[in-house]
Amino acid sequence: MTTGAVNPRRADTRRNNERILAAAAESLAGPGGLSFNAIARRAEVGVGTVYRHFPTQEALILAVYRREVRHMVDVVPKLLGKHTPEEAFRIWIVDHLARYMMTKRGLADALRAATRSEQQLPASAFEAVVNAVETLLRANEEAGSIRPGLDADTVMRGLGGLLFLDPDGDWRGQTARLTDLLWRGMGA
Repeated sequence: MTTGAVNPRRADTRRNNERILAAAAESLAGPGGLSFNAIARRAEVGVGTVYRHFPTQEALILAVYRREVRHMVDVVPKLLGKHTPEEAFRIWIVDHLARYMMTKRGLADALRAATRSEQQLPASAFEAVVNAVETLLRANEEAGSIRPGLDADTVMRGLGGLLFLDPDGDWRGQTARLTDLLWRGMGA
């Protein structure tokens, strides 16, 4: 008879999956590329375990992408719980969205290669980011710090300027200035 606890084998499987994804994300951030053997060593699992979870590089790359986006989106409620809506918006843009874009260049290259195959980049990931922006906008609207009715898609287009930042330059400062410009346009 169980007490509602998770089956230890399933919990171990989930831990292995998360360690593999974390190791793959680290590998993609560096210059070495994606090696299942290196990922297995870094995750402290056998290479067979990596292949069992992710039979192809494309599957692994897409899973890393989904994980990274989920982490970026899941932080929004935490930011809103700790900061004013305006501060949460600014912190999320600089410390999460722009940082993600600047530090995940290897993932971006791998994604481009992976989505040339039969698998496509999940639209749900972009929708999740738009929903995060929507959540931040509604919180700011309720606080009276922005004008009502702003559209998250429009704000995302404004944030498209982040794509032109130099990851080796002052991307944090440039992001803060872009956010200030956007904020003035969104003002109440």
